[in-house]
Amino acid sequence: MNQIKLLIDLTRLKKPIGFMLLFWPCAWGLTLAYDFTESINNYFFYLVLFFLGSVLMRSAGCIVNDILDKEFDSKVSRTKYRPIASGKVSIKIAIIYSVILCLLAFLVLLNFNFFTVLLALGSMPLAFTYPLMKRFTYWPQLFLGITFNYGLILGWTSIKGGIDLLPVLFYFGAIFWTLGYDTIYGYQDIKDDEIIGLKSTSIKFKGKAKKFLFVCYACLIIFFLIGGYFMKFNYIYYILFFIPFIHLFFYQLKIFNLKDPSSCLKAFKSNNFFGLIIFFNILIAKIFI
Repeated sequence: MNQIKLLIDLTRLKKPIGFMLLFWPCAWGLTLAYDFTESINNYFFYLVLFFLGSVLMRSAGCIVNDILDKEFDSKVSRTKYRPIASGKVSIKIAIIYSVILCLLAFLVLLNFNFFTVLLALGSMPLAFTYPLMKRFTYWPQLFLGITFNYGLILGWTSIKGGIDLLPVLFYFGAIFWTLGYDTIYGYQDIKDDEIIGLKSTSIKFKGKAKKFLFVCYACLIIFFLIGGYFMKFNYIYYILFFIPFIHLFFYQLKIFNLKDPSSCLKAFKSNNFFGLIIFFNILIAKIFI
């Protein structure tokens, strides 16, 4: 039971925000591509597969992240009690857990078409090198955005079997979304990160954080609106888009206070709601297209 508890702590299963932020882009891409005049059963089947894949890959990613960041985590107040940083789980056991999770994720992946499998395997280097980026660049959040939203492309190709401009527009918008929310998340550890020499957009833009977030979220909105135009969504999509717009600019940016870690966490977690309302916006637009 103690090992199970440590595994849950290691994979952050008690903090579903991580795998939900990985899942929502997958759901968006799948919904954008799916033809709802056909049987709905396949849609829900793929949705479940993407959810399972998100949980498994995010869990494996957390373990790899903690292995690579062991020395840094032990020096940061928020992370020093993580199982690997505190020595409760050995590197060897952590690697075994990670391999098992990746194998399970691969079994899920095999349910998709060959092109989607190849694309997914091609994203693996991105997923497992992201934790290293904060050692070398002030833009690790950009690498996270490229990695975390890759599922949007996979959602599209799982149905279409190929790639074109439409999902790429939404993908670019989603990258700016991650760039914003992970910058907010980074302000929780900014003092410790500066002391130990790590880099992030949180540090780079700490003097003009809200301006940077405004630009990120404005780019997100623009790409999603352009994407809706090319998808030939009707006016319902644009009317409903006022909800995520208000959420980003009149809720998140209002409650965000870079000097208050609790407000940063609250703003960050609210992105799960944002992912949900974008999902419903796209779903409704597809049904009434």
